[in-house]
Amino acid sequence: MTATPLKIGVLGCAGRMGQALVRAIAATPGTQVAGGTERSGSEWVGRDVGEPSGVGALGVAIVADAAALFAASEVVLDFTTPAALVQHAKLAADSRIAYVVGTTGASAEEDRAVLTAAKRTAIVRSANMSVGVNLLLALTRKAAAALDLSFDAEVLEMHHRRKIDAPSGTAKALGNAIAEGRGQTHDRVAVMNSREGARKRGDIGYAVLRGGMVVGDHSVIFTSDRERIELTHRATSRDIFAEGAIAAARWVKGKAPGMYGMADVLGLKD
Repeated sequence: MTATPLKIGVLGCAGRMGQALVRAIAATPGTQVAGGTERSGSEWVGRDVGEPSGVGALGVAIVADAAALFAASEVVLDFTTPAALVQHAKLAADSRIAYVVGTTGASAEEDRAVLTAAKRTAIVRSANMSVGVNLLLALTRKAAAALDLSFDAEVLEMHHRRKIDAPSGTAKALGNAIAEGRGQTHDRVAVMNSREGARKRGDIGYAVLRGGMVVGDHSVIFTSDRERIELTHRATSRDIFAEGAIAAARWVKGKAPGMYGMADVLGLKD
C-alpha cells in the first residue's frame, strides 16, 4: 500500500526561497506541495503554485489567505518576513499544524509569538536549515569550549546585496555557539558590525559584508598570539536550505508541541 504523501504548504512561495522550497518538495518522493501564499495584490495570486519556481502546474492555486494554507497542509514552511511571524505563529497554534520557521531578523515581540505558539504545536526553528551549517554550529561550540580566552573569537559573514538583517541570523547563531561553549552571556560580550579602540579580552566580534548575489558565507575565526583556527561554510545554492527544511518537515510531523531546532532534526545534540 502506497503511503500518503506529506502535504507541505509554503508561505511566500514566489520569493527566492519560496521557489526553492516548492522545487525541492516537488522533487522529493513522499512529499507534495499542499499550496502556497503570496501577499494580497501580488501578480501571482490565483496562478498555479508551480509557476514561479518553473516546475510546471501542480494543480493548486496560490492564495493570499495564510489561514487557508494552514487548513490545507500538514506542515507549513515559513521563510517570509519577521513582520509576518506573529500572524503565522498564531495560525500554526490555532490550527495545531506543525510549523517550520527559517525567517531571521525577528524582534523580541516576534520571537515571543513563536515561543507562545510552540506551547500548542510542534515548531522547528533555525536561523539556517542546511546540514553543513548545523555541523558548523556544533563544531564551533566544541572548539570554543576547548579554547580559553587567550583566543580571540570573530564571526565573519557575507550575503547578497539585498539581505536586510545584519549580522545574519546564522552569524548570530554562531556567536551564541561560541558564548555557550565558553560559558559566557552572549549579549554582554558581543560587538556588532563595528569596533572602536582596542579589542577586549573575551569579546565575540562580528564583521558583515554585502555584495553581488552571494548565497551565504560564514566563518568563525579563533586567533591567539601564535596560531589561528578557522571554521568556514560557503553556500552556493539555496537548495541546501530547502532540503534541510523538508527534512525538518518530515521529522516534525506528529511531534508533541514544543520548540525544536535542526540539531534535533539531525541528531546533533550532545
